[in-house]
Amino acid sequence: MRKMKKAIYLSLVCVLSLQAAEVELGTINVEGKLDTEVVKDVSGEDLKSADLAEALFKQSPSVSLVRRSGIANDIIVRGQKKDNINVTIDGAKICGACPNRMDPPVSHVLTNNIDYIELNEGPFNVEDFGSLSADIKIHTKKPKRELSGELSLNVGSFDYKKGAFTLSGGSDAVRFLLSTSYEQGGQYEDGNGDTFAQQQDRYIATHPGTGGMGYLPVYRDMDAYTKKTVLAKMFWDITDTQSLELSYTKDKSDDVLYPNTPMDAEYDDGDIYNLKYILKDLGQYSKKLTLSAYQSEVDHPMSNQYRKSTAAKGVIKHWLTTKMQGIKLKNEFELSKHSLILGLDYSKRNWDGKYYKNNNPFPNAGHPNFHSIWDTDTENIAFFAKDKISIEKWELNLGLRYDNTDISTARPGVKDNSYDGLSGNIYAVYHADKSSKYFAGIGVSSRVPDGRELYFHSKGPMGKEIGNNDLNEVQNREFDMGAEYTWEDFTLKSKFFYSDLRDYIAYNATTKRFENVDAVIWGLDVSGTYVATESIYFDYGLSYQRGKKKDALIGQRDKDLAEIPPLKLNLALNYDYDESLSFKAEGVYSAKWSKFDADNGEQPLDSYTVFNLKGTKTFGKHFELTLGIDNVFDKTYAVSNTYKDLTLIAGGGDEDVMLMNEPGRYVYANIKYKF
Repeated sequence: MRKMKKAIYLSLVCVLSLQAAEVELGTINVEGKLDTEVVKDVSGEDLKSADLAEALFKQSPSVSLVRRSGIANDIIVRGQKKDNINVTIDGAKICGACPNRMDPPVSHVLTNNIDYIELNEGPFNVEDFGSLSADIKIHTKKPKRELSGELSLNVGSFDYKKGAFTLSGGSDAVRFLLSTSYEQGGQYEDGNGDTFAQQQDRYIATHPGTGGMGYLPVYRDMDAYTKKTVLAKMFWDITDTQSLELSYTKDKSDDVLYPNTPMDAEYDDGDIYNLKYILKDLGQYSKKLTLSAYQSEVDHPMSNQYRKSTAAKGVIKHWLTTKMQGIKLKNEFELSKHSLILGLDYSKRNWDGKYYKNNNPFPNAGHPNFHSIWDTDTENIAFFAKDKISIEKWELNLGLRYDNTDISTARPGVKDNSYDGLSGNIYAVYHADKSSKYFAGIGVSSRVPDGRELYFHSKGPMGKEIGNNDLNEVQNREFDMGAEYTWEDFTLKSKFFYSDLRDYIAYNATTKRFENVDAVIWGLDVSGTYVATESIYFDYGLSYQRGKKKDALIGQRDKDLAEIPPLKLNLALNYDYDESLSFKAEGVYSAKWSKFDADNGEQPLDSYTVFNLKGTKTFGKHFELTLGIDNVFDKTYAVSNTYKDLTLIAGGGDEDVMLMNEPGRYVYANIKYKF
């Protein structure tokens, strides 16, 4: 039995990592390529919270975490962040409303609702708008025919508690799913035992001018956040050749604390509406026709209402909203050895932000400086085509996309912008034998500047224009290559990439504006599995990137590109005692952050090694108990740097920006009941 289990495990590892053809594993059905990584275990039982960014950081060596709070954190993939990464949830593109990245796209879905995630690195996605250097496709759970459900309760250190419930069922024709959750977390303590407020105290003690950034006494011990979610889905097989899928996602976060930022989020509300209509077997030139439409909205007011600065400034609020609407028509068919996809893609994003003082317009609603991002629309229409050719041991993939994008704003005296972009890629996979595969690809992709980078204006009558409406679109010209080997007890997957970025958009802390600069990023990663015995196996992953500007920014000398994390290593030991009991011990190592953009506020960070432990026991068919400890040795460390693209608490020179430490030792328990 264990020998069979060992063989099955290795087979699954190989299938999920290769992605050279269609893959089916339970509910997974992915059309991918060799450098597609599938992340499936993000259901929440081994996490501090339902924070997807932290889940990806723990499971993938190529993902780095940008710590902002106890939840709603951001990610970096291959040294790329923000709009350089495309994020979709069940095909819907969602954007955060906050220009300070308090609500990044990955924060608008909870891990307990996720079925699996595709992490696609490189410029190889032509179906979606703005996939410059990576795209993350999040697939939520699908409704089932049989009546089933799940109830889970989670408690942990720092007053963390969460409850979640999922119910699914229906018939052969119509299926439903309903999922809801409630989550609450206190201020976590770092390895020094400091809460959010105490981390602020440490910084303020050496930077007296920042005293107003501290929390008011009445709020020093308030919770870090509360979060409530609802996911509803209906799948209807109208006929054998027609189907309709409808879904709605609501996430509501309240009183989210961001201790190294001058403001906190009063609330953050996200809504996602999804529709997909599928027609099959329409003829020789249409085996599958898919019409999908979506709308995503985010409402995000942030203010200093919990801070001491209210005594001198009053309550300053920055209230932003964003709405994304899109529709896509995709036709799939086959001709000879060609698998073809042709499609049209349209999307429109509105982004609007305003300043208030004591709930009154600041300085007044008619003044241009009342707005930060003034009613900005980004409208895109595109045509895309894909072809996959299979010839003996070779698989050749080609993609092409043409974009036309218009960006307009209501801000007086500021020009509108238009961009045209042609993206394309070609990559080949060679199946040398049963145990080895190789691939190489080259691609060109682009993304336009967003509303903040073009038009953002800081608050007040003397506010400064931070956006630059003369920005060019960014173009990525990238080469990727890799290989994968499978032996009896061992798998090895390695990838290398070189990215030449023309007109990369960077923030200049000297001029306090965005500007274009040519840059390069290159790196490699290695991952795999070793099965030592029928009960013990190891997972490992290593990632390394370097980034440089070809020329320093205006008025600066540092050519290091910001937000390029150092070498990172993930290693996990898994032990299956029997069919019902398993253990996991994992370590995460990061080298010292010694290459950084000092001219733009980054600072050296020490290396760290963190160990985590987890055990899972199932009782019969229905109950599952998970116990774990993260950061076993209570290490004090930081993972994210202080790039001044974000507005962080600063009290002096370029290096004097408040770092935020990671959580200290965290003990948790999760009990799950399935029926």
